[in-house]
Amino acid sequence: MASLCLLVLLLLCLPFISVAYRPGDIVPMSKMGQYHSSRTVWHDVIGKHCPIFAVNREVLIPIAKPTGYTGADPYKISFQVGKEKFLVPWLFLINRKSSEVPMIDMHLRYSGGDLHGVTAKIVDMPHHYVEIHPNIRS
Repeated sequence: MASLCLLVLLLLCLPFISVAYRPGDIVPMSKMGQYHSSRTVWHDVIGKHCPIFAVNREVLIPIAKPTGYTGADPYKISFQVGKEKFLVPWLFLINRKSSEVPMIDMHLRYSGGDLHGVTAKIVDMPHHYVEIHPNIRS
C-alpha cells in the first residue's frame, strides 16, 4: 500500500518537475513593437535569438524598420519571456538620448530550474560590435 501511495504521489509531481528549466534550455520569448502609437501583435522570437537558461550569451536580433518609419518618432519594443510570460516594459530603441546603436541588456533571474523574473535596459552598443557588424546601423 505504501509503495502504491508513493507511486501515485510521484505521478502527481511529474508535471511540476517537467515544467522546470534545465541549463541550456531555450527560454521562449515574444516581442511587440510600437511606432506612431500603433502596435504590432506579439511575434514569437525564433530559438537562436531567445535566451538560453543559465547561459550567459549575446545574440543579434534583427528588428525590421516599422511601416512609415522616418526616424522622427520613438520606436519602442517590449518582450514576454518564458512560459510564465514575464513582461519587459517598453524599451526605447529609436529617439533615445544617445546617438549610439542601442543594445538590449537582458537579465533572467532564476533559482534552481525556476525563472523568477526578467529585467532589461537599453545600453549603448560597444564600438567593437559595430566594427564587427558594419551593417548594423542600417
